[in-house]
Amino acid sequence: MRQNLIVFAGILIFILSGCSNVPHAPSVASLEQGFKNVPDSIRIGCYWYWLSDNISKEGVVKDLYAMKKAGITRAYIGNIDIGGNSYGDTKIFTSEWWEAVHAALKTATELDIEIGMFNSPGWSQSGGPWVKPEQSMRYLASTDMPVKGPQSLSYAVPGYSDTMQLVRVIAYPAQADVYEKEWKVQQKGYEPVVLDMHVDKTQPIRSFTFTTYNYVWTKAELQAKVGDAYETIRKFEIDRTNRMQSVGFDPNAPVVLSLPVTRSGDYRLLLDKPFNSYGDTEAIVSLSSARMIERYPEQSLAKMYQRPDPKWDSYMWPNQNWYNDLEGFVISQDQVLDLTGSLSADGTLTWNVPEGDWTISCLEMKTTGVTNTPATPEATGLEVDKMSKQHVATHFDAYLGEILRRIPEADRKSLKIAVQDSYETGSQNWTDDMLERFKKVYGYDPLPYLPTLHGRVVDNEDVSSRFLWDLRRLVADAVAYDYVGGLRDICHQHGLTTWLENYGHWGFPGEFLQYGGQSDEVSGEFWSFGDLGLIENRCAASCGHIYGKKRIWAESCTSGGPNFTHYPADMKARMDRFFTEGINATLLHLYIHQPYEDRNPGMSAWFGNDFQRKNTWFSQMDIFTDYMRRTNYLLQQGSYVADVAYFIGEDAPKMTGLAEPELSKGYSFDYINAEVLLTRAMVKDGYLTLPDGMKYRLLVLPNQKSMRPEVLKKICELVHAGLAVYGESPVYSPSLAGYPDIDKQVQRMGRELFEADTYGAGSVFHRGVDLQEVLDKLNIHQDFVCQADEPILFIHRTVSDGEVYFLSNQGDKKISFDGEFRVSSDLYPEIWNPVTADIRCLPKFECTGNGISLPLELEGNESVFIIFRKDGKTMKIKSNYPAKETVCKVETLWEVTFEAGKRAPRNRSYCRN
Repeated sequence: MRQNLIVFAGILIFILSGCSNVPHAPSVASLEQGFKNVPDSIRIGCYWYWLSDNISKEGVVKDLYAMKKAGITRAYIGNIDIGGNSYGDTKIFTSEWWEAVHAALKTATELDIEIGMFNSPGWSQSGGPWVKPEQSMRYLASTDMPVKGPQSLSYAVPGYSDTMQLVRVIAYPAQADVYEKEWKVQQKGYEPVVLDMHVDKTQPIRSFTFTTYNYVWTKAELQAKVGDAYETIRKFEIDRTNRMQSVGFDPNAPVVLSLPVTRSGDYRLLLDKPFNSYGDTEAIVSLSSARMIERYPEQSLAKMYQRPDPKWDSYMWPNQNWYNDLEGFVISQDQVLDLTGSLSADGTLTWNVPEGDWTISCLEMKTTGVTNTPATPEATGLEVDKMSKQHVATHFDAYLGEILRRIPEADRKSLKIAVQDSYETGSQNWTDDMLERFKKVYGYDPLPYLPTLHGRVVDNEDVSSRFLWDLRRLVADAVAYDYVGGLRDICHQHGLTTWLENYGHWGFPGEFLQYGGQSDEVSGEFWSFGDLGLIENRCAASCGHIYGKKRIWAESCTSGGPNFTHYPADMKARMDRFFTEGINATLLHLYIHQPYEDRNPGMSAWFGNDFQRKNTWFSQMDIFTDYMRRTNYLLQQGSYVADVAYFIGEDAPKMTGLAEPELSKGYSFDYINAEVLLTRAMVKDGYLTLPDGMKYRLLVLPNQKSMRPEVLKKICELVHAGLAVYGESPVYSPSLAGYPDIDKQVQRMGRELFEADTYGAGSVFHRGVDLQEVLDKLNIHQDFVCQADEPILFIHRTVSDGEVYFLSNQGDKKISFDGEFRVSSDLYPEIWNPVTADIRCLPKFECTGNGISLPLELEGNESVFIIFRKDGKTMKIKSNYPAKETVCKVETLWEVTFEAGKRAPRNRSYCRN
């Protein structure tokens, strides 16, 4: 059969995405050598936390020697505060602390251990006592005063001083006849609520607000009485569950809904049984005749997603069909007046107020008040402005720069990396040159639209929401280019690189792919249990793949306790799972610095597994790290093989993509963003191809109606050149730039792209067609196939003369199965064991029309590499798993002794074989 199928090899090469033109791809022979003798460049890392001033120079040195022996050769120093009564005597920035830092860097240099320093005290994010309010994260605050004209007004700006960061003083017309009525609503525990609200029937109601200081998370429904029955106006979710500043600089921001104009005397608010409750709650609800911007606190970044797992659409709000209604009062953008030039040196505004009702808004930048955390009191200060390269450079100089100055260069050769952990400090929506920057980027003046930041409608709700979209996108771009890119640039000037977790659990304002793309290295994260890791590692892997980053790290095996209960055997399967999502560099969480030799089992905390020298199994860690190094090594070779690129869209903030429609088992994908499509993508042989060798046969567009014209134009070019695309025609731009004519351009390009099944040399598939049907039409077969119910995960990388598959049995039982691999029929399979470094041939295999099939076995939680190479060895034994022979029987008693001083039994214990 093998000879009969070889003739098809040339045809198969076209459909086998494993056969790629990878720049400088290694050979299988070189992989074998590196697998058996892993090069020193493959490093296992760890977070190395120095807790709450409990630091000793002697302990630092012993920690590093223990790390080296255990196979850990990269360590990230974080000065962390766990609070309580746990403080030691070595305060940060004291002479004793500097001596410990010097000892750490010098010893690491001698041991060839790479050191990373968190770029500020604490793990999040970039701040300290050196950051001044005018250098910190800031938002645009408004102090408003109503005035009536005509009159000659002399008005003292509230709080005016030399330190006030005044941006502008503006004025705009105000609605004189606003009708608004409030009600108090209470919810007891998990009981649903029905609140009836009566208003003057002649009043047109256009907005609803819900304001609370309590924990409220429930589904709600607003109804209006029409005739004798109540009809639903809006269904929505109320989520006010987190008042931390890290999820919004306005902790008590209301929930705001825009409503279609409704005239009724009776309304009803229905609150469902809460998703979660911490007791009775109370809120104020109001109905108003004033038009307000839907969810404006969220749209202006004043209030952000309340939990650590924002969804793909958490910052997407659909256009409602009444947004462009002409009925009701709105502010016309040409009526917004800039009065800043009428302000005197002492802060007095002189203005001849025109006839009518007006609002004067004094707009100033204020600090969000967010600090670096968790840091000791002496090391805590404001978070630096994430939209200013200048302020980021000043922050670097004050902390990492001081380390570079104080420690002699010869003693700090080990210091290589500036560390940025997951983002947890919320957003800002303003910076020093915001008005000028905005106009340069979008080509229009933002000043007339500033009232939208506080919920007021300018022109109409569609226009107002587009402006806020531009604002959020600008913030995301700045956080990527000025914060991440700015820190990278200043690090490079000092011989350092940057390492970044490219997502954020609390108030992340960026776009995860673009954000990570500006860093030298990126990382995901996973915990030993729970949901953390379900999106983070795919985010990091996709970022690494599309931006050409060889190493994709993961903060690995994080834990929330109990202490000293986890061990490598129960960590392995979870670790393997995320290897199959693209992680190929391991950073262990956590090595806690051990300053005291007389205290056992040593310093610990509520977070992290105990990868430290006083743990009972740490002396045998090298077996575990050897496994990780072999696995990391192979997974860093060649290029990742994927079939589909899911475009995440352009909205911001964005912490994850959405693989929808979902791929069948056996296919692989990445998320891709607009920046990479615009600047790195081309089409080669029908594949979306990136400079570093990554390629995808199908581009899937998100299920949304908006796209900026420059992105749509590039997608059209890619499809015309031969790429296959799946989606629907966009109908408008989300941006205010070029509005309204730009929407017509989007519609025209969208119609041209999607009006037929082909566009130029490319194929076009409409959303609604089954995705598997699309893959079949493109002749894209599954990359790896086994029985559907087997708990097997895989990842595939391709090298110059072979294919590398990593398989993981996520179950705890042994399984036997037939696996079919999408590889060329002229290759031979081998099994490489990353635990033992054993390599052997798999002589029993069969060539199929789509690749090679062979019987395989995996023990519970076992993982292996299946390598396909040319010129395989011939074996007499035709079984992939020949029966094992007994070499020797051990029938004597086993004698077990326990290490002294570890609270084990004092007497020797015995057990029989």
